[in-house]
Amino acid sequence: MATTSDPGTERGRRIGGLVPGLLLVVAGTAVSWAVTSVVPAVGALTAAVVLGVLAGPRLPGPAQPGLQWVTRRFLRAGVVLLGLQLGLDQLTGLGTAVVLAVVGTVLVTFAGTLLLGRLLGVSRGLTLMIATGFSICGASAIAAMDSVTDSDREDVATGIGLVTLYGSAAIAAVPLVGTGAGLGPHALGAWAGLSVHEVAQVVAAASPAGAAAVSVAVVVKLTRVVLLAPIVAGVGLVERRRSGGSAGRRPPLVPLFVLGFLAMAAVRSTGLVPGPVLELAQGTTTLLLAAALFGLGTGVRVGGLLRTGRRGLALGALSTLLVGLAGYGALAVAGVV
Repeated sequence: MATTSDPGTERGRRIGGLVPGLLLVVAGTAVSWAVTSVVPAVGALTAAVVLGVLAGPRLPGPAQPGLQWVTRRFLRAGVVLLGLQLGLDQLTGLGTAVVLAVVGTVLVTFAGTLLLGRLLGVSRGLTLMIATGFSICGASAIAAMDSVTDSDREDVATGIGLVTLYGSAAIAAVPLVGTGAGLGPHALGAWAGLSVHEVAQVVAAASPAGAAAVSVAVVVKLTRVVLLAPIVAGVGLVERRRSGGSAGRRPPLVPLFVLGFLAMAAVRSTGLVPGPVLELAQGTTTLLLAAALFGLGTGVRVGGLLRTGRRGLALGALSTLLVGLAGYGALAVAGVV
């Protein structure tokens, strides 16, 4: 006689299967937070990715369901809350010339990286991940782009690894080159915001020039983040047309969490959100993204990163150089440098 399983029991098993991964994420996020408190120059997000990469090969199989659950949901929630960090008043405060410099830099870097990837023979999926992450906002942008494309998990993980590698190098290179070029705090901050990949990396790169540089850098960087929505929507439209006649689920035009990001930015622009709420949201955003990036980091295999190898590494290096040169040139045209 056939028996039917109890839905409550099945649900309990599914939840129980997530626990090992959730516990690992909590531990990894806590350690990354501790590293950041001891070495502030190493942001929590960078520390979380690196810890995930180191821990990945040693993790037990039962941890995978929980890691995947956290990575997907926490990263999207973090992107939504990221919208509360940027209001329209901050954009207008930059001035039209700087905003146009941001738009120009993102478009040149995105399109240029796609072209370079094709010339180097890098796979389409990895090229798109690198173009998105390096031109806009690192891992968060890669996750958003992954949601509208049929990307391999390895391409996503490799893109995250390259963002971490070259963004960390930029932390040292940008203030060194900027100081050598005679840039003042405002100009160096603007250049850091235009050319460094992750928000935390931007803060670390601008910090040597002082608080004023950090303030400008963060606003410029968050202005780049706003361009995530139209670029993801554009690629989503292309992907829908590519898959229009094929079987299976068509990718969304714009993921719901990207729309959530825009909604949060609109809420911030009303000026009605109290300061303490914004501070809490900022901390929660960092916490969610650190947890998600630890999970993403566990999927990065250094051996696989090297195997993609010289071509993927070369594309990451060239894209980093491209965003730096494009950003500097755009700021020169805008009269900032």
